[in-house]
Amino acid sequence: MSRATQPTDLAHATPVDTGNSTPAAPPSKARMGITCLLLTLACWSTVPLFLRDLASEVDHWSNNGWRYGVSALIWLPALVLAWRRGRLPLRIWRDALIPSLFNIAGQAAFTAAFHEMNPGLVTFGLRTQLIWVAIGAYAFVPSERSIILSPRYLIGGAILLGGLFPVLLGGDASLGGFNPWGTTLSIFCAFCYGMYGLGVRRCMASYHPVTAFAAICQITAIGLIGLMLLFGDAGGSGVPDLPGTALLQLFISAIIGIALGHILYYISIARIGIVITSGVLQLQPFFVGIASAFIYGERFAWWQWTSGSIAVIGAFLMLTCTGPGARQVGLASSEGSD
Repeated sequence: MSRATQPTDLAHATPVDTGNSTPAAPPSKARMGITCLLLTLACWSTVPLFLRDLASEVDHWSNNGWRYGVSALIWLPALVLAWRRGRLPLRIWRDALIPSLFNIAGQAAFTAAFHEMNPGLVTFGLRTQLIWVAIGAYAFVPSERSIILSPRYLIGGAILLGGLFPVLLGGDASLGGFNPWGTTLSIFCAFCYGMYGLGVRRCMASYHPVTAFAAICQITAIGLIGLMLLFGDAGGSGVPDLPGTALLQLFISAIIGIALGHILYYISIARIGIVITSGVLQLQPFFVGIASAFIYGERFAWWQWTSGSIAVIGAFLMLTCTGPGARQVGLASSEGSD
């Protein structure tokens, strides 16, 4: 993805790995980046609330099939434009297959988790993505092992895990406390999103990020629609008969979570860098948890908020490690949650 000091036209940006340091951007570009970052945070903090509402209206297989089907149509013009410019080689579909398979599994677990426990707990569980990225990068990307084995990164990981476990094990008293299945789904989703992020970095690095995600979105949509036809209630055919409010939530969550959210995310990285972008996005569980408390009465205990804050400090330590490959680890750690 392009850096703040490179051309910022997203149609011509090129992935670059220069470490985690980000040169100071011109004020106008920085303002644009910060605006896009805050909008990304708003988009990705709103989607869990929509999914919480939709859990009582539609099964998660149908939810995924319809949402990603809509998003695939929204992203299709990006592929048509790349094809017309001669920038869509046939090999992109082969390269996109492995990341797409992880994205399909992660998305299935992500939506299913909201049928089990409150949105704040789900999004806190997703913070374990950084741990999975570290394990995957250590195993498959030797050039990044120096970052992962650095004291700062290891201490950050220990703090992250130490802060997350009390939050997840404490559960939500209003929903019966600790939920083993919901927690498993959220952690499995984090694993899949972590592997998805590493897969994108490994298999799709030669493509512009918008083109890469557009291709992945098409394959993911095909997979999720197939799962909907196999496992969804009536193969998902009942979705058009949902109440108008539910249909609107389904449509809006597809736009802001999968389509608009990713565009804003890429612009933010291009303008102000991955460290600031990923660091601020770690605040998502707090915004989701606060909104869930006000809207649904699903509240955390004070010690869970404290533990969650400690976990975010650990995540920040991990994300702010510098050196060769640090940018790629950061990118892989912030994919997903749509």
